[in-house]
Amino acid sequence: MRRYFLIFLLGIAHFSIELSAQYAPTQKPPLHGKHWMAITGKPLAATAGSMLFERGGNAVDAACAMLAATCTMWDVLSWGGETQALLYHPKLKKVIAINAMGVAPSGATVSFFKEQGYAFPPEYGPLSATTPGTPGGLCYLLANFGTKSLKEVLAPAMELAAGYPIEAQTANSIERAKERIKQWKYSSAVLLPHFGEKREAPYPGEIFKQLDLLKTLTKMVEAETLALRAGKNRKEAIMAAYDRFYKGDIAIEFVKGVQEQGGLITMNDLANWRPIEEEPLKINYKGIEVYKLSQWTQGPSLLQALRMLEEIDLKKLGYNSPQYIHTLYQVLNLSFADRDFYYGDPYKLPAEPMEGLLSKAYAKSRLTQLDSLKNDPAIGPGDPYPYQGSVNPYKHLIQQLRESRDSTIFRQVTPVHDQTLAFKTISDNLLDQAYQDRLWRGTTTIEAADKEGWFISITPSGGWIPAVIAGNTGVGLSQRMQSFVLDSTLNPFNIVEPGKRPRVTLTPTIALKEGEPFLAFGVQGGDTQDQNLVQFFLNVVEFGMTVQQAAEAPNFNTNQLWLSLGGSAIKDRKPRSGQLLLNKSIPTSTIQVLQNKGYQIKTEERTSGPINAILFDKRYRTLWGGSSNHGEDYGIAW
Repeated sequence: MRRYFLIFLLGIAHFSIELSAQYAPTQKPPLHGKHWMAITGKPLAATAGSMLFERGGNAVDAACAMLAATCTMWDVLSWGGETQALLYHPKLKKVIAINAMGVAPSGATVSFFKEQGYAFPPEYGPLSATTPGTPGGLCYLLANFGTKSLKEVLAPAMELAAGYPIEAQTANSIERAKERIKQWKYSSAVLLPHFGEKREAPYPGEIFKQLDLLKTLTKMVEAETLALRAGKNRKEAIMAAYDRFYKGDIAIEFVKGVQEQGGLITMNDLANWRPIEEEPLKINYKGIEVYKLSQWTQGPSLLQALRMLEEIDLKKLGYNSPQYIHTLYQVLNLSFADRDFYYGDPYKLPAEPMEGLLSKAYAKSRLTQLDSLKNDPAIGPGDPYPYQGSVNPYKHLIQQLRESRDSTIFRQVTPVHDQTLAFKTISDNLLDQAYQDRLWRGTTTIEAADKEGWFISITPSGGWIPAVIAGNTGVGLSQRMQSFVLDSTLNPFNIVEPGKRPRVTLTPTIALKEGEPFLAFGVQGGDTQDQNLVQFFLNVVEFGMTVQQAAEAPNFNTNQLWLSLGGSAIKDRKPRSGQLLLNKSIPTSTIQVLQNKGYQIKTEERTSGPINAILFDKRYRTLWGGSSNHGEDYGIAW
């Protein structure tokens, strides 16, 4: 009898631990909503989403309003950047992907960049610009899946463009980048209202005006209005605004402004570009369908990682135990090595081997390479071709890559999401600040959901400060060209050519459970995005955390990958093998075990960009929202 009583007590204790974990307090309160939820990178932008919900719009309307607002507020992006989205369509009961990534312009060839001495396309300036994707992506999303007019959706952004009290984060970012901004006259005119004074950027709280951008947005709304008066339907009218941006007077001014500053974009480049509606890639992880954009993003690396992780008893390893961290680190390195070599634009040859990369058999074969005792500094791309019944034509390049890689150089680095937020610590090691910036180069995320079942996750980016503004349009140019490579040894699928999309880091996520929306989530932070999203997902699914707990939970980053952004030389982007960033809450005993496994460790207070997420609670038919305290990200719900 005593034995059974003891078992009963142990069961109650285990249940209590689970309950205490589930309801443990967080630094920011979780969001709860019955009707709708809107989360994004700036409080005012979240308010823009709530305004559309209050006016009867659906989650797509609200997401488009937030997208327009974040672009206008320079939330690490501008209107000339790119948009990538996943949405759940409740009537069709399917997840749809939207590819609104710009392409390399005419003249953007390997020989063009090599002749100018580049190892990669430049990270700043007019030559770093792909064609703008966000205006077209927003119009396409709204026309096909929203309910409101463009005029209604752009109204908050237009009011912001007319003048809003700029927040300290953006204002100080402009001030830090002012010397580079001064290279471009249109950028200086907009971003440096106090030119010639000690502080040339706007002051925090100052009314920041962008009248050229306001004119551009007004022209788009005018095109919609004229189309409606001419008898066009709502969708046709929105696409009339699209045409004015890409083919009309806005395009003329845009191209003029780009070319006079040395850029390559032509009228034909704009007119020939269009957003694409795609089938997303997906896997099933223990009954949960996880959806990502295809191989023109890094999204499939998360799916590859989950394919391997489902073969491992993660609960048995224990949350953030030394072996848990080591195992995830190795799995992430395996998936990122494949990302670095095999991902590229699916609309250009050669065709990426995605069937093999996402197969269970390939995942199991990759796991056999995992060393459970120590870090493997020489992890490289695998061979997925046999798992789709073909022969790898690039084995010779993989061998060349292996021979050229120098895995003996270790430099301590600490990723920093934003200078104003990073907790700097005193260290005996010299921090490579340029590498930090490139690793964590940010973006924003947009998550929205409503009671009708619409879920949408967007990770837009491009046109971050310091950006080149295209003439008198007020539109900042993308800098995404730098994500191409010029050497096929690095990645034969991601070689720059006109009309091609670069493989980007941007990676929204949607998960379904039992045929209904379960999670929409995203994070800022360049190459760290899918690292942090894998950990967030496991926190919720394997360890029972709420989305707010999972967003705030301590995580880690690996630098053992090829950087996708920045750096003018091969050495700037090489993997930093064995480098591991840990949260300061990780115990010393765990750190010592990991050091013995060959890791070079740095600790910080914050080890992730802001994670935003919405979870559908099927029990109560309500929404849970999470938004970590690592940035200015903010959510509103009702």
